[in-house]
Amino acid sequence: MKKALILVMTAALLICSVSAFAEEYQKTMIMAATANPTGSLHAVALEKFKEIVEQESNGNVRVNLFLGGSMGSEQANVKQLRDAELHVAVLAAGNLTPFAPAATITILPYLFPKIENAYTLLGNGQFVSELGDAVATQSQTRPLGWLIGGYRVLTNSKHSITKIEDLQGLKIRVPKVRIQLDSFRAWGVEPHPLAWSETFNALQQGVADGQENPHSINQDQKFWEVQKYITDLHYMLWVGPLLVSERWFKCLPENTKALVMKAATESCTYEWEWVAKQNQVALDNCLKHGMVLEELTDENVWMEKARALWPEYYDAVGGKDKIDNALKIMGQN
Repeated sequence: MKKALILVMTAALLICSVSAFAEEYQKTMIMAATANPTGSLHAVALEKFKEIVEQESNGNVRVNLFLGGSMGSEQANVKQLRDAELHVAVLAAGNLTPFAPAATITILPYLFPKIENAYTLLGNGQFVSELGDAVATQSQTRPLGWLIGGYRVLTNSKHSITKIEDLQGLKIRVPKVRIQLDSFRAWGVEPHPLAWSETFNALQQGVADGQENPHSINQDQKFWEVQKYITDLHYMLWVGPLLVSERWFKCLPENTKALVMKAATESCTYEWEWVAKQNQVALDNCLKHGMVLEELTDENVWMEKARALWPEYYDAVGGKDKIDNALKIMGQN
């Protein structure tokens, strides 16, 4: 009987301890959004963020997810974060740069010639923190971590592209993003900045010969129906912040703030591993449907011409020293 009583008392103490721990977190509801659907890398990251936050707070801190654009476009989400109407959002870096030019450093052409470069830089706590401070000052939003997608590989319907001369004369659809348009011009071709909604038909009708996007997009859009050749180009890696409202974040209790930071870091790392597997699956599917993968024999030439554009963006990123520091962290200088 005495032994049983001790066991009951021990169990009661454990329950009290768990309750006391959970009560350390104030009841909080986090509003988190992405303009992208379930199954996207954006949604995967937010779902992992929600799981970590709710599990570690024992449900005292909850995350309400708004997926698929139910809270508007990516740039609309940034505006909502600035006003603290939203607390967390995931979006492409290009949709942050109009509010925070400092984030332009993450989309400089050939900043990440190898995927390991991105893991090194975006996994560097000091770099992420300093960039976060700069972005917060400019936009009143703060990136707590960075997601990584696939490289924007080049596809076309005409012929193999293994060297820069093969690109000449082709009509390539490129998004209406200055830094991407400038890259293609540096390679000697005038890009076609068509709207995304017009791209498939343009490829089908021969208005455009090719386009550039990650393998996952090529798969989702079934581009094998209108494209034959894939060139394994590494000029631009999809990168996007896990972004929080600076006003909201600064007002959080310290333990909740630490929890949000921890969840952001871990969910980004989880997404890196998830997307690497998905990119390979997507590529395999494209090849299975008849597309052909080609390697560049002169990618150093492509990189040299694209990196020659960097001085035009020194002011936006905060000075040449910011880029030099990033290169040093990645061991590229």
